Amino acid sequence: MMLIRGLIVRTVRRWFVISALLLWLLPLPTRAGENTETRQPFFLHLNGIGGERVVDHTLISGLRAAGFEADYQIYDWTGGDIGITALQQHERHPIEARKVADLIIAQYKASPKTPIYLSCHSGGTAIMTWALELLPDEVKVESVLMFAPALSPEYDLSKALSHVKQKLYVFSSPHDFVVLSAGTKMFGTMDGVRCEAAGLKGFVKPISADAEQYKKLVPQPYQRTWAMKYSNVGSHICAMRTKFAKEYVAKILLTGKPPVDDDDAVAAPTTRPVEVKAALQ
Repeated sequence: MMLIRGLIVRTVRRWFVISALLLWLLPLPTRAGENTETRQPFFLHLNGIGGERVVDHTLISGLRAAGFEADYQIYDWTGGDIGITALQQHERHPIEARKVADLIIAQYKASPKTPIYLSCHSGGTAIMTWALELLPDEVKVESVLMFAPALSPEYDLSKALSHVKQKLYVFSSPHDFVVLSAGTKMFGTMDGVRCEAAGLKGFVKPISADAEQYKKLVPQPYQRTWAMKYSNVGSHICAMRTKFAKEYVAKILLTGKPPVDDDDAVAAPTTRPVEVKAALQ
C-alpha cells in the first residue's frame, strides 16, 4: 500500500514539474484581433532657429488629433542660442547633426522593426538632412516632413534620401519671402549660401544628383485654396498649425499620399516642382 501511495505521489510531482515547465516555456496566447507585429511609430521633430516654440507642439497636437499615434519627441538643436546665432554657428551644426543621427541610431538599435518618422522646420531641416547623411547603410526611416526648409534650393539631397524608405515631403510657400528670401539673402541659408531658400519655391535637383533617389521627393507647394480650407495663408509657420496638421499633413502619414480635393485639380500651384537645373538654363 505504501509503495502504491509513493508511486502516485512521485507521478503527480513529475506531472506538476512538467506542467510548470510548459507554462513557463510556451508563449502567452495572442488576444483576438491583436497584431504582435504592430508597433507604435517613433516620431522625431526638429524646430527652427527660434528654438522650441508653440508651433512645434501644434504640429504634434494636430497629428495626434487626426489619429496618428506615435512616440513623439522634439529635439531643440539650438541649445538656447536662438535666431541668427543659431543660423550662423556653422561649426556647431555638424555636432548637432551627429547628436540627431545618434538619436535615430539608438532608436533603431533598441527596436529595429519600429517605424521611424521625422519632421523638421526651417533651420532644423538642415540639421535633419545632415543627420540622415550620417546614418549607417542599414538605418532607414519611413518618411520625412520638411516645413519651410532653410537650405539652398540646389543642395544635393541624394545621400539623405537614400535613408528614406518612402517619401520626403517638402512644404514651401512664396509668401514666406520675409524669412526665406529677404532673410536668407541677407544672413545666408543654413548651408551658408546667400540666396532664396528652398522653403520659398522648392528644391531644384542638381545635375549630379541621384535621379532615382529624387523620385522620393514630393514637393508640397503652397496652394491658394489652403487659406479657405485650412486657415493656412502660407506664412513661415502656417503649415505646422493644428488645423492644417490635422486635416492635411496627418493624411499624408496615415494614407501615404497627400489629400486631393476636387478644387485642388483646378487650382494651379504657386510654386514650381523639383526640376533639373539644366532645364532652367
